[in-house]
Amino acid sequence: MLDIRDKVAVITGAAGGIGKALARTWIEKGGNAVLADVAPDALECTRQELTSLGGRVETVICNVTDETDCARLADTAIAAFGGIHLVAPFAGIIRDSLMVATDRQTGKVSGKMSLDLFKSVVDINLIGVFLTVRECAERMINHDCKGLICVISSTGSLGTAGQINYASTKAAMSVFPRVITAEFFRRGLADKIRCVAVAPGYVGTPMVKEMNQKALEKILSDVPIGRLIDPDEVVSLVLELYRNEALAGDVYFIHGGLRLGSRG
Repeated sequence: MLDIRDKVAVITGAAGGIGKALARTWIEKGGNAVLADVAPDALECTRQELTSLGGRVETVICNVTDETDCARLADTAIAAFGGIHLVAPFAGIIRDSLMVATDRQTGKVSGKMSLDLFKSVVDINLIGVFLTVRECAERMINHDCKGLICVISSTGSLGTAGQINYASTKAAMSVFPRVITAEFFRRGLADKIRCVAVAPGYVGTPMVKEMNQKALEKILSDVPIGRLIDPDEVVSLVLELYRNEALAGDVYFIHGGLRLGSRG
């Protein structure tokens, strides 16, 4: 079982949501953290909050779609703390839209998802994760670090209407652990650097809680446990995946029993 104390987590999307919740718990358990986000003010607030808990925290303003920024993020962890033990590329966006929308009266196509809208999600949710993982994995190998790469998939990876961009990226996250584990296994690294994916259902982040309440009620009616998943519950799973070295190469769902489009 791996210990958290004095170990180093690199977390993107750390200014809010699950990323911030993970950073807080990691610090509370004695770890060090390098936090990245594109929102300077929110990231600074997070840094101050975690520092007040006695944590050792470095922050990096990072556009995860930029190779130079991702390399700088990984280098910051090595320079500040000498290693990387948890990689949590949690930066992500949602830009929902139907691929083609039809007019209710004519039945003809009245709109379609733009290429920019599709690519904006792919760039951050897929390319951004790839770059973050690639750069951190390089440093982990070169500095003989032991730990976990944990990407975020989603129940949306199973296919949700209006999310062809988002669902495609989350489906890609579902295959990352198998591919990376296989590559590391071939190189004799899989016992030192594991890769997994966590796939949450509907999580109670501020953005979700503030959505249209009727739409939220409809969402919750399909969740067997009858509520949103708390960000700290997702964090608890991530930390168990980090500690338990037998957990590798797979996707771990945390959705309150949700099955999209079916009550069983």
